[in-house]
Amino acid sequence: KKKLISIGMDSCVTPLRHGGLSLVQTTDFFYPLVEDPYMMGRIACANVLSDLYAMGITECDNMLMLLSVSQKMNEKERERVMPLMMRGFRDAAEEGGTSVTGGQTVVNPWIIIGGVASVVCQPNEFIMPDGAVPGDVLVLTKPLGTQVAVNAHQWLDQPERWNKIKLVVTKEEVKEAYQEAMFSMATLNRTAAGLMHKFQAHAATDVTGFGLLGHANNLAAQQRNEVAFVIHNLPIIAKMAAISKACGNLFNLVQGTSAETSGGLLVCLPREQAAKFCSEMKSQGSGFGGQGAMGGAWIIGIVEKGDRRARIIDKPRIIEVPPRGSQAANQDNSSTSPAPSPNLS
Repeated sequence: KKKLISIGMDSCVTPLRHGGLSLVQTTDFFYPLVEDPYMMGRIACANVLSDLYAMGITECDNMLMLLSVSQKMNEKERERVMPLMMRGFRDAAEEGGTSVTGGQTVVNPWIIIGGVASVVCQPNEFIMPDGAVPGDVLVLTKPLGTQVAVNAHQWLDQPERWNKIKLVVTKEEVKEAYQEAMFSMATLNRTAAGLMHKFQAHAATDVTGFGLLGHANNLAAQQRNEVAFVIHNLPIIAKMAAISKACGNLFNLVQGTSAETSGGLLVCLPREQAAKFCSEMKSQGSGFGGQGAMGGAWIIGIVEKGDRRARIIDKPRIIEVPPRGSQAANQDNSSTSPAPSPNLS
């Protein structure tokens, strides 16, 4: 009997009747979270493709676009905004080596953008997310803090909100963090997916709406072996941890439950491969809008024997990732430091 493999994974894998091939599919959609319609389109597409990349799949055969126009927009607004969103989505699809061949557009109270990605694969083209073993190392390929950055940017013109955080951050830092978050979210996880094969990844997922800890827990629960994930280091867009702290329990960024959008891949790698994976991500990385200052991946923790759960240690090390284009980033780029190794104390 044909077995459908899907629940709890990033993509649905359907074995086909023909020649040992499988159909891998995923879908995702959401509401706008940045002000630029073109970038919103790119982010939405990167987010859809990310579920394929999380399984080590680097190719996509076809995409569909799902679009909802808001009833609140007049004709002129629709004619300006929607084509830009569509172009952003199409451009990101093209960057991923695929194309949008159809979809559906509706009218709704809110703008929605998303899509479907499909690919027919041979078994060696995807990595099932269930092979982590004790001793593996956890690597994350994008910094955390996108939700905090996007919200802080919206608060620039809301004095009652801004007053809560202005003691820990400048307006300039918020603007730089917002730009970094936007470019990070629009960057495809395709390079990381390719390197998963090269460095024999044992399992991976992408970090999105449930935050780092939510997705780490979900991945841990899928493992064939009795393992647990322990996270020691948190790479976070500069100043976002301080903003999160100033807001009490609004985001819980350092606790690992702050939602991310189109976040990085969380990858379980053999211990001897992790540093090589990180340095290759840094050298190959060409994130949208130019490479992020710190390059593309951080060692954040370890896999040990355990009860298929994930946890963040009490006082994790915060790695402040400077936004690309900032002064700190330019200094960082001139001195290439290796990926931090997990603090195993």
